[in-house]
Amino acid sequence: MRWLAVGALGCALGVAAGAFGAHALAARLEPKDLELWQTAARYWMYSSLGLALVGLGGERLSPASARAAGWLLLAGGLLFGLTVGGIALGAPRILGAITPLGGISMICGFLALARGAWLGRSPSDRA
Repeated sequence: MRWLAVGALGCALGVAAGAFGAHALAARLEPKDLELWQTAARYWMYSSLGLALVGLGGERLSPASARAAGWLLLAGGLLFGLTVGGIALGAPRILGAITPLGGISMICGFLALARGAWLGRSPSDRA
């Protein structure tokens, strides 16, 4: 997977979502819902920056850890961002039951990234 490209695209979407919230939704949402929207955009940005790190780590990370980190960060960002953002826009609050799975997935993704960086690849593995 091209994690750097996916992460950069996610960062662009995170900025767009934050700007959309600040400008288009500010007058339409209650303050608590606008705060939820901004939280969703912020955590989407966190997961996207993590994906970019996975991509930049490339040959320095152990392959299994990099793969796990990428997929966990992507899944976590989607689960967290879509559920929290959806609730902000009026989706049923029961979606909040799914949100922690996104957060846990992101935490596990960053831990997998740390593991991959810690274990690394030896120079002979990079050839």
